Amino acid sequence: MSARDRGRSPQSILIIGLGRFGSAVALALIAMGKEVLAVDENADLVQRWAADLTHVVQADSTNDEALRQLGVRDFDRAVVAIGSDIEASVLTVLALAELGVKDIWAKAITAKHGAILERVGAHHVIYPEREMGEKVAHMIVTAVHDYIEFGGYALARIQAPTMTWGVPLGDSGVRAKYRVTVVGVKEHGQGFTYAEHSTIVHPGDELLVTGSVPDVEVFSQLPSKPPRVGG
Repeated sequence: MSARDRGRSPQSILIIGLGRFGSAVALALIAMGKEVLAVDENADLVQRWAADLTHVVQADSTNDEALRQLGVRDFDRAVVAIGSDIEASVLTVLALAELGVKDIWAKAITAKHGAILERVGAHHVIYPEREMGEKVAHMIVTAVHDYIEFGGYALARIQAPTMTWGVPLGDSGVRAKYRVTVVGVKEHGQGFTYAEHSTIVHPGDELLVTGSVPDVEVFSQLPSKPPRVGG
């Protein structure tokens, strides 16, 4: 039965591979209200996720005919979440590309693996382990609570440095001194609000800041606690 026969919505997404990464993506998409068709050749994984995902099918994703019978050409988006089996990952991306899937996301475990995926038809290559490792490293050595890096720039959620406390952001000199922009402020127990020139930051607040990676790293390492008095 094809995806179209099942009454596929335009928001349907194909997920191939139900390991930790693939299952996490599938569950997140379902939480966003998307319809998901998940495929894995491991019968135990298929049975494990059958109750939680919209549609789960056991199939060999490297087999063109198996994918054709599943109606994958009716999907505009697919995520190939196979990581450990590089050959299966590459052959799956190649099969999806040849079947005309227009937007293919693929997980890679090395730069060479990613380069091959791009050559055989992946439109987006992601490196979950590397990206998470970079994120955790920033959280360990700085005051960063969350961190996203893109093209040399970063968006980070940090504890407000002491130099921002008690004065309007426009007067704090953050942008002039550190070349970062504060885009949001979060008071304790509240949600983030848009940062303006007149916004006053208080001790314990969190900031959402953006700028080049080196500038964000420097700013995030500024003291965020009052100096200790005495010995």
